[in-house]
Amino acid sequence: MAKNVDNSAPVDVDVEDVSERREPALELPSLDDMPVRSEAVLPEAVLDAEFDDVSRQAPVVEEQSSSVKVNTPLQDRPVPRISIEAFCKSPENGSVMQQVASDRRLSRAHVTVHMGGIQAAVQHFSVTPTPNLILVEATQDHDAIFKGLEELAAVCDAGTKVIVIGQVNDIILYRELIRQGVSEYLVGPLTVPQVIDAVSTLYVDPGATPIGRSLVFTGVKGGVGSSTLSHNVSWCIAERMLHDVTLIDLDLPFGTAGLDFNEDPAQGVADALIAPERLDDQLLDRLLVKCSEHLSLFTSPGVLDRDFELESAAFENVLDRVRSTVPCMVVDLPHIWVPWTRHILLTADEIVITATPDLSSLRNAKNLVDLLKQSRTFDNPPKLVLNQTGVAKRPEISEKEFAEAVGVPVVLSVPFEPQMFGTAANNGQMVAEMKPDSKVTQGLLSLAGLLTQREPVEQKTSTLQKFMAQLKGK
Repeated sequence: MAKNVDNSAPVDVDVEDVSERREPALELPSLDDMPVRSEAVLPEAVLDAEFDDVSRQAPVVEEQSSSVKVNTPLQDRPVPRISIEAFCKSPENGSVMQQVASDRRLSRAHVTVHMGGIQAAVQHFSVTPTPNLILVEATQDHDAIFKGLEELAAVCDAGTKVIVIGQVNDIILYRELIRQGVSEYLVGPLTVPQVIDAVSTLYVDPGATPIGRSLVFTGVKGGVGSSTLSHNVSWCIAERMLHDVTLIDLDLPFGTAGLDFNEDPAQGVADALIAPERLDDQLLDRLLVKCSEHLSLFTSPGVLDRDFELESAAFENVLDRVRSTVPCMVVDLPHIWVPWTRHILLTADEIVITATPDLSSLRNAKNLVDLLKQSRTFDNPPKLVLNQTGVAKRPEISEKEFAEAVGVPVVLSVPFEPQMFGTAANNGQMVAEMKPDSKVTQGLLSLAGLLTQREPVEQKTSTLQKFMAQLKGK
């Protein structure tokens, strides 16, 4: 009889020693009396969960032992809403599984960690429903492992996948496990990237639409220039690197993306957030503003006559939809601290923190960086930008002292240039568009390249185009 499993629950890491439960021992029927469920000891998995996202460069998975250590980057492939239960015999592997459960790529999954091996799993699932994925640690000899897996197969539902964690780097064992229906064999001691890659590989749809990278810009306090920086970097990525970008302004009442790009759309991101379930590709095309061939805007309404009481799920759905349509998504995050802003930060591919060289910015930047380092252990550290440096007669914290106190290097220092930035804002232009040869523009291009791993494309500019650009800059 099929068993219902709740796959929509949030991440919840529980650690309990199943092997020490004081319940009466369960009498399992002999293997000879068990009905034959399939040709393999463990049935082939049937994936019911919806595939959400897939990396743009998903690797081809070949049949090989996972014990071979390959120095490949951790894939940004979110695991869909599934339930996972791990049974670890060693405390070290149990600790690794707890770190896996808190990683952003498994933020949609429900993960439970137990202490105990295959027998603990057999006992547990004799009386509880089986999840989508089971990880079991086996330290016995080969015969004992296969016997334990036979007993586990007898209590598993037909759609359950199994990953075995072993201590022996044995290709013969690996092939026999795969032949009998085990999804993967990992050799301990485990690492967090190793487990995440193994789990996400099982739930990647090769035909799914590639997802874009999310670049989130946030300021440590109001007025530091995070929005201006995100708009200019978006323009550089689109116009100088010829890379498709969608800029999303999430400051719903006070956003300036429309003003900075001289656009005044009737609809925008607020309309999508109010009814995220209605957002499809056709509606998204109507809501986006096409600024140029490679740059689109998802603007905020910038009005105060509406209250925006929105759930985190609405933002997640809208951002997921945008990521499925463009290779690069830039998010201009407002300076507020609520559950949805925290979630967007923690699940971003790259984070840019903008600060000014003063004490309050230093304190806020350090708090934010400490949180991100703790929550995103296996992600790139945030990029720190010091803005409005060199203001006359203003005491400032030096770049070196600021970086040492915060704990991350300063990747870009933007000088205080009120004339240039003010003129560009009033004209509805970007700095790189108005002053393409300035040092500020070169710094913005460097940051854009650092975030996208791309180089500016050389473009031939006619004399007339140069003359028109000079007229606009006046």
